Amino acid sequence: MDKNKIIVFDTTLRDGEQSPGCSMNTEEKIKVALQLEKLGVDVIEAGFAAASPGDFDAVSRIAQIIKNSSICSLARAVENDIKQAGLAVKEAPKHRIHTFIATSPIHMKYKLKMSEEEVIKRAIHAVQYAKTFVDDVEFSLEDAGRSEISFMKEVMDAVISAGVRTINLPDTVGYRLPTELGAMVKELSDFAGDRAIISVHNHNDLGLATANTLAAVMNGARQIEVTINGLGERAGNSALEEAVMAIKTRRDAFGDLYTTINTPEIYATSRLVATITGVEPQQNKAIVGKNAFSHESGIHQDGVLKHQETYEIMRPEDVGVIKDSTLILGKHSGRAAFKDKIAQLGFDKVSDEELNSVFERFKALADKKKEITDDDVRMLITDESLNHDKTYDLIGLQISDCTTGVPTAAVAIKYKDEIIKDAAIGDGTMDAIFKTIDRITGYAGELKDYKVISVTEGKDALAKVTTRVSFDSTSPAFVGHGLSIDTMLATAKAYLGALNSYLSQKERLSKKSEHQV
Repeated sequence: MDKNKIIVFDTTLRDGEQSPGCSMNTEEKIKVALQLEKLGVDVIEAGFAAASPGDFDAVSRIAQIIKNSSICSLARAVENDIKQAGLAVKEAPKHRIHTFIATSPIHMKYKLKMSEEEVIKRAIHAVQYAKTFVDDVEFSLEDAGRSEISFMKEVMDAVISAGVRTINLPDTVGYRLPTELGAMVKELSDFAGDRAIISVHNHNDLGLATANTLAAVMNGARQIEVTINGLGERAGNSALEEAVMAIKTRRDAFGDLYTTINTPEIYATSRLVATITGVEPQQNKAIVGKNAFSHESGIHQDGVLKHQETYEIMRPEDVGVIKDSTLILGKHSGRAAFKDKIAQLGFDKVSDEELNSVFERFKALADKKKEITDDDVRMLITDESLNHDKTYDLIGLQISDCTTGVPTAAVAIKYKDEIIKDAAIGDGTMDAIFKTIDRITGYAGELKDYKVISVTEGKDALAKVTTRVSFDSTSPAFVGHGLSIDTMLATAKAYLGALNSYLSQKERLSKKSEHQV
């Protein structure tokens, strides 16, 4: 093992998806997984296979597709969880089961209601059972940040003897300061020696997740568990982009330590995750925020113009940000030139069908916009890939409203080979649109969340709408995406996209269940 390599374990698809409003369907998870593989992530925690049939399906399909990254599923120290995890990841060329049990006094007393001896016994059995499915087992001491060092050493000895080679020390509630966490990792890393890799998983409740991750690396941790854009439970996790770029940028502090992350893919990965989840990084977010490489102060602008390193410790292009770039193509540009441009943006695996569709959408947009930016095209391609599986396709929308009138929407939808039209009134324009779609499709959706952002600047900017809609009480809310210069048209597309996502997953899981029977 290379003792200088920091293993990057990405949990965007598991812990990141647990952020409120960040649920993804299987197709969306696959797209993120493919991009994480392109980013160079060592381990992808693809989900919690035992949590639901949808989670199992997503982990299983990702395991079948990803070739270079190890595919991992989380599992409690419970036989059924471990079995489902093992079955879900079995087809991956490289696979791992990540099992865990709490070790802090407060968790053992109030949550588990177990003694220390019972916890150790359960941990040993979990690891031994997981080893019957995979060779690579990771064990987490949940709430390690509030656990007693002496007891953690007992657990570590037990699970290492049972066959674990990676031990994760999560600061589950983001409680520790960097100095405290660094000291804990140092003691436990020295205790483990060459017997196991020490990993850390830090939450951001006090805004210290990345600082704690870096402190752990400096004190012997050789795996970091991170998420894109810092997504995760409550205040989130340590952000992959921050930890990786800190290690790369501060060679003076980290010496020979390194990751194998393909850093120019960071921005593209961030944008994909933000687009799919509908959760945008804050504008001043480190590395990937809109303002990360912007300078408004005259002093800063003057310094950067004279010498970039006066106020920029990283080059934007190091993380895949192309500053002030516009697409020098117009409505008369050819397909070949357009294909070449999107390849430059990192979309080198676009199918001919998707390319043809995006190209037509690009030409239509070029008729309406004076300038087409890279972000416009990036969003067009992502939106096309997210909405290709259409049971219902929006053909036309007409709305009517005024301050004293009744909001009305007329909608035309293609279902199979039939065009269905209907109209409805509502309490507002959006309500009228949703009611009309419900009437046409026969599915009554309940809007859980609605977000609209401007892709670029200007009055002619594309509107990106993300909806979360629930269609029955037994399924989670599904995310839909819509893109258009017309915000109401984007809204209709997003609502219909959520329905298509729901129907696609419902049909796939139904077929799978029939096949298993």
